[in-house]
Amino acid sequence: MEKLRRVLSGQDDEEQGLTSQVLDGASLSFSTRLKWFAVCFVSGVFFSILGTGLLWLPGGIKLFAVFYTFGNIAALASTCFLMGPVKQLKKMFESTRWLATVVMMLCFVFTLCAALWWRKKGLAVLFCILQFLSMTWYSLSYIPYARDAALKCCSSLVG
Repeated sequence: MEKLRRVLSGQDDEEQGLTSQVLDGASLSFSTRLKWFAVCFVSGVFFSILGTGLLWLPGGIKLFAVFYTFGNIAALASTCFLMGPVKQLKKMFESTRWLATVVMMLCFVFTLCAALWWRKKGLAVLFCILQFLSMTWYSLSYIPYARDAALKCCSSLVG
């Protein structure tokens, strides 16, 4: 519709720069972003649950590691539809969450290495647990005072 309006008002596409043409073609409406966020997030949760179910099959550690890690990456990537990939990456590496982001990404890599190349089932499960904990800590950083509440809860359980 915007393109039609520009043509009817006498503005030509050649007058626009290349960057604005690419941004016009790549922008999504809010409802489309919301739908793709939901699809990506639900598929991520589905793959994580599927991977967990495959763990109990004989020799299912490889499938478990791949599906669980892919599910977590898909769930994490779903937020790119809400705020855009560049803004998402900037937020991931802000001072409050860069450590959780790095630990989370290292756990993704180490989970796959432990299952596919090192063939260590216990180590792969340990890295999946660390994936879960680092993603939880990362997610809590978006909620004001949630990390403080989680620390107080854990310290009250221990103490």
